[in-house]
Amino acid sequence: MSGVSVGRYLASFCFVGLLVFGFGLGQGFAEEWKTENGGIDPGKFVLGMRAGFAPVTQQVTANSSTDVGSLVNFQAMYSLNRWFLIGLMLEWERHGMNQERPGLDLGHQDTVSVLPTIEVRPVRWGPISPYVNMSFGVNVNSFGESNSIRGTTISPSNTFAWRLGWGADWMMTKQFALNTEMAYKRNDGHATVNGVRDNDWNASSFGFLVGVKLFF
Repeated sequence: MSGVSVGRYLASFCFVGLLVFGFGLGQGFAEEWKTENGGIDPGKFVLGMRAGFAPVTQQVTANSSTDVGSLVNFQAMYSLNRWFLIGLMLEWERHGMNQERPGLDLGHQDTVSVLPTIEVRPVRWGPISPYVNMSFGVNVNSFGESNSIRGTTISPSNTFAWRLGWGADWMMTKQFALNTEMAYKRNDGHATVNGVRDNDWNASSFGFLVGVKLFF
């Protein structure tokens, strides 16, 4: 994972985030910017679709480098009242991995995370509704080996998932919002490489997401 690659991803994310903020800002100036306690009406169903990228927080295993990964997130939530929501996230993440010395393409790790989620929305400021969410669940990990290591089998373990996210919705209408979110997700376990257990295998990551949400 090179500094140039990470810089490009961060620049793209910031650019998209500024566009999303600009749309929300334009809507907000058309209405009164007042602060309200609680960021959502009770009894609302929320469906979200977001995509982005995820750099790992550290070296996954010794003598390896890991690409910035692709990230897709689906969300379904229900508001219990004006402050609290409960629901489920389903998240897919992929990282290419390389051996550093000697240089060798190892393949890619895929992670599907199933995440029961709680969310808190303390306030709404005009059309902007910030929130914090927390999820506990499972990371289902798999590895696709490249042809350059044919005959080698890498099997990462499934792991306990803990995810902490924070973001905001920009309400364009009462049913439609633009969304941006950042999150940390723990994915720390072990891998079996050709029958030998590697206990130092940590694919925890930071996620950067932009997308849309629907409110019913």
